[in-house]
Amino acid sequence: MDFGQMKSVIEGLLFVAGDEGLDAKQLADVLELRAEFVTDLVLDLQEDLKRQGRGIQIIELAGTYLLTTVPEHAPYLERLAYSPSRTSLSQAALETLAIVAYKQPITRVEIEEIRGVKSERPLQTLVAKDLIQEVDRADAPGRPILYGTTKPFLDYFALSSIEELPETTMFENDDNLEEETRLLFEKMEGKQIMFEDVAEPEGK
Repeated sequence: MDFGQMKSVIEGLLFVAGDEGLDAKQLADVLELRAEFVTDLVLDLQEDLKRQGRGIQIIELAGTYLLTTVPEHAPYLERLAYSPSRTSLSQAALETLAIVAYKQPITRVEIEEIRGVKSERPLQTLVAKDLIQEVDRADAPGRPILYGTTKPFLDYFALSSIEELPETTMFENDDNLEEETRLLFEKMEGKQIMFEDVAEPEGK
């Protein structure tokens, strides 16, 4: 495998790793190369992406390499993720949001264990819509991100705190996650409507 192929593999690995990233040792173990050599390859790939004007970049955060979008494109990404509307969220995003709300703080891997499928994309969607956020790092190998809900999440569903979330049985039977998610959000949206109905008119 030549240098170009090695860098291509690294790019793919970082893409799959998502927001948890990979450090030089993890990359080296997968590629069966020395960590120092892998670091040089990552730096070279980092320069390639800059030189080619790509929409992605490699950043280093606490010794971990992550593949992210470039800051210059932020206005367009924000435009894409502008509305936190429930109707604009996929079933996967709704399931992920419910799991984060009830199980927070929680890592991507733990979410995937509950859903039984990869959850990187719905997590990215929810972060972009400011419904969930990074709240900490887990004390585990790789220091994975711990996710929790945001103040806009509470505001959107007219909740004063997480303790006001309606009771749910969605974690008692994983086979019925889709139906339980639907019922849960119907309850939450019903609560939102109820709050709006009883609100006093302005000026009184």
